[in-house]
Amino acid sequence: MIAPTAHADARPSAKLVRCAAGDCLLIRGERSSATATITINDHEVAASGGRGWKARVPVAALRGFASPFARTLDVAVVDAAGRVEQRESVRLPVGLMGHTTELASLVVRAR
Repeated sequence: MIAPTAHADARPSAKLVRCAAGDCLLIRGERSSATATITINDHEVAASGGRGWKARVPVAALRGFASPFARTLDVAVVDAAGRVEQRESVRLPVGLMGHTTELASLVVRAR
């Protein structure tokens, strides 16, 4: 049996994956109950799984509720009564929310 404090120490993680919508962010974490909901930057997202949950969020949707050049997201587990059980800052993959720059050329010199 896992000690109750073990779930409190489990931090959500995020990684970039391919999905039907193109690029998605796969966020995984732990919750005390499968009935608890998951919010990202105070927006409820659909999460699958039981106590070990995961949510696939299209990057285009993330851009709608995350600030430009964001490096983290605020992920919360909310119980059925609306109380926040856990709130964590989750690091985003480097450059995910940045803007792309088209390069006409790139010069690399050896020293």
